[in-house]
Amino acid sequence: MNQIYADNRKALYDYFVEESYEAGICLKGTEVKAIRQKRVHLKDSYVLIKENEPFLLNCHVSSYSHGNINNHEPLRSRKLLLNKKELKKLVGKTAQKGYTLIPLKIYTKGQFIKVAVGLCKGKRQYEKREAIKERDAKREIQRAMKQ
Repeated sequence: MNQIYADNRKALYDYFVEESYEAGICLKGTEVKAIRQKRVHLKDSYVLIKENEPFLLNCHVSSYSHGNINNHEPLRSRKLLLNKKELKKLVGKTAQKGYTLIPLKIYTKGQFIKVAVGLCKGKRQYEKREAIKERDAKREIQRAMKQ
């Protein structure tokens, strides 16, 4: 059973998601427990590739409530685990102007915690307004269909 712990809805509003990848994440024990309590936020977080290793930055994982003095830092950078083939492709794509890597959601797959990372291109203001109009039109159509 896959359970979603955090969802980055703002990313879907601000960016066009062109491709999506599934990545593992290196966590400490208290971070795993805090994530399972849904105490994680992806707002303003992004993925940066340093020396051919991807890192998740600005992802806030709150301190574990029953943790002791060895509790983790909430905003520390966390290493992501990707295949070499995927990583090479992402390095090439992010070198192009306008592309960034944004975490879309944190979820479980089996017993492991995974991160969905999207290769994204930023939207302009008028494109955001267009998306809102499109979404509202779809809602109106659905309402009309129900009646």
